[in-house]
Amino acid sequence: MRNLLVLFLMATLGWAKVMDLTYHFRQGLPNVVTLPQAFMKAGYFAARVGKIYHYGNPGDIGTSGADDPASWNQVVNPAGRDKTALESDILVYPPTTGLGSSMSLLADRTGKDEEHTDGKVATEAIKLMESNKDKPFFLAVGFYKPHCPWVAPQKWFELYSLEQEALPPIAPNWKSTVPAAALDTGAVWPYRGVTPTQAQECRRAYHATISYVDSQIGRVVEALDRLGLAKNTIIVFISDHGYHLGEHGLWMKQTCFEEAARIPLFIVDPRASANGKISKRTVELVDLYPTLTDLAGVKAPEGLEGVSLRPLLDNAEAQWSRAAYTQTVTKGKDKVQGYSVRTERWRFTEWQNGEKGMELY
Repeated sequence: MRNLLVLFLMATLGWAKVMDLTYHFRQGLPNVVTLPQAFMKAGYFAARVGKIYHYGNPGDIGTSGADDPASWNQVVNPAGRDKTALESDILVYPPTTGLGSSMSLLADRTGKDEEHTDGKVATEAIKLMESNKDKPFFLAVGFYKPHCPWVAPQKWFELYSLEQEALPPIAPNWKSTVPAAALDTGAVWPYRGVTPTQAQECRRAYHATISYVDSQIGRVVEALDRLGLAKNTIIVFISDHGYHLGEHGLWMKQTCFEEAARIPLFIVDPRASANGKISKRTVELVDLYPTLTDLAGVKAPEGLEGVSLRPLLDNAEAQWSRAAYTQTVTKGKDKVQGYSVRTERWRFTEWQNGEKGMELY
C-alpha cells in the first residue's frame, strides 16, 4: 500500500523501560529502528501530529514532550482553547489533584470543535494529507481525549444525561474477593471524597469527549475519501490502555483487570477480505509493527516481538494461539508487581510471583 494512517487515542511509549518512563528509550537503545523510521527508510514521508510518544497531559500539550525526533520528517504540536483559555475553569474532583490525574471536566459553552486541541489535531492531519497526497506517507495522528481533563464543547455533553450514567454495581464484599494488590491503584472508590453524583458527572464527561474525538477522527477519514486516498491507504485506530469508570470499584487505569488492559483496535486495509468484521482472537500492540510492515511491503528489523495480523485481516476466525500480556506495579508503599495473561477464554493474574495473590477469570 502507498499510504498509512495511524490514529491514536493517547498513545504511549513502548520500549525497554516502560515501567518507570524515567529515561528516553534512545538512552538504552540508541540505534533502534522505530516503526515510522522503518517506513522512512523505505521512502515514506513520516509525520506526527499531537501526542504519540509519552508526555504529561495536559501540561505538555503544544510541545513535543518525550518525542523521538529521529522518527519523523515533520511534527506538529497543536494546542487548542481547552489548553490555552479554559484550564482555570475546569472542575476538578478532588480540587487538590492535578488535571492529568484527577476526575476533571468542563463543558465549553462557546468554543467550536475546531478550536479545541483535538479539533486542531484533525485539521493539521488533513493539511498534511493534502500537501503530501502525491507521495507515500506514514501519518501518526495523536488525539488527546478521552484523557482527563474531560473538556469538550457543550453539545457533546448534551448527548448524555446523568440518569444514563449510573455507577456500576459493586458487591458488598467485593474487597474481600480479590487480592489486595489488585485494588492498590490509588483510585479506589470512593475516590478521595468524590460523591456519587460527581462520579456520574465524570462518566458523562468521559463519554462526551469520546463522542467529540470520534467526530474529529471522522473528519480525517472523510478527508481521505475527498482526496482520493482511501483506496490506497491502510488505516489503524488504537489506544494505549482501557479505563475504569467505577467497575470493580476502581477509576482510571493501571490495573490488570479487563477494563484497563483491553483496548480498541481497528485495522482497515482496502485489500483485506475481512474488512468490517470482528475478530475474537487475542492480539497485542507489539503486533502492529510486524503487521504494518508486512502489509506495506516494508522491511522490518530482526527480532520484533509481535507477529503479523495479516491472517486475521483476511479471515477473522483464522486459527490463532497467541496470548496477550499485561503488567503493572501497585501504587502503595509496598510496590507489588502484577503480571496478567489473557487468552480468548481466560485471564490469569498473579501478584509478586503469586506471593501476594492470584486471580483467574
